[in-house]
Amino acid sequence: MTSPILLTGGTGTLGRLVVPLLRGAGRHVRVLSRRGHESEDGVEFMIGDLATGEGIEAAVDGVETIVHCAGSPKGDEDKTRNLVRAASRTAAPHLVYISVVGAERVPVVSRVDRAMFGYFAAKRAAERIVEDSGLPWTTLRATQFHDFILMTAKQMAKLPVIPVPAGVRFQPIDAGEVATRLVELSLGKPSGRVPDIAGPRVYGMNELLRSYLQASHRHRLIMPVRLPGRAARAYRAGANLAPQQAVGHRTWEDFLAERLHSGRQERGH
Repeated sequence: MTSPILLTGGTGTLGRLVVPLLRGAGRHVRVLSRRGHESEDGVEFMIGDLATGEGIEAAVDGVETIVHCAGSPKGDEDKTRNLVRAASRTAAPHLVYISVVGAERVPVVSRVDRAMFGYFAAKRAAERIVEDSGLPWTTLRATQFHDFILMTAKQMAKLPVIPVPAGVRFQPIDAGEVATRLVELSLGKPSGRVPDIAGPRVYGMNELLRSYLQASHRHRLIMPVRLPGRAARAYRAGANLAPQQAVGHRTWEDFLAERLHSGRQERGH
């Protein structure tokens, strides 16, 4: 195949890792972005907005595969619908979608659920749009990235007393490992829902936070807080985990040590 692969979310945490892997496989990459970027060898940037639909038809023209990595806390289903609508007017490209483990197991029914866990409902709604699109499709669900856990820990560490959701656990995975699997799927045949991909270990949120505080030489008081709602109850029961799919290799400890070390080097310490 010589046609370009269209990538949404190509400048995000996952997408920016997918680009060089696709290029390494000899594929031309077309990246849909809301902002203009200078194209480089084998990577073409096209301006478009999934939220409004502007520029999407031009971006999907002539592609045989779309890797849909664009994501946000809300509105994923609307953006996916706009992408599917434009893609359906072309030659039925293979649509590869990245979702989240637990999308169908975290019930988002109340206002409280939606405020804290609306991301899961949006991802599940987007999955259904992909499934019902009439396009050949593949969906991969992943657990939370190490990057997300680190960003959350950094934000929480700004507080003198840190409220930590009691009983909440995560199974973080390296974004690079997810990118590798996503590229494998994009270069293969449409496969529907494929097995989930999850990190090598399950951690309590307090364990993750304490390890960050210790590694960054911070001291904070941690206060457990029990979150209300059905979604939070499902989270405490492990709806966001996939221990049977612990195929990732890079641990949170390895990621944290490397990221903090590189941060110190950049600051000249």
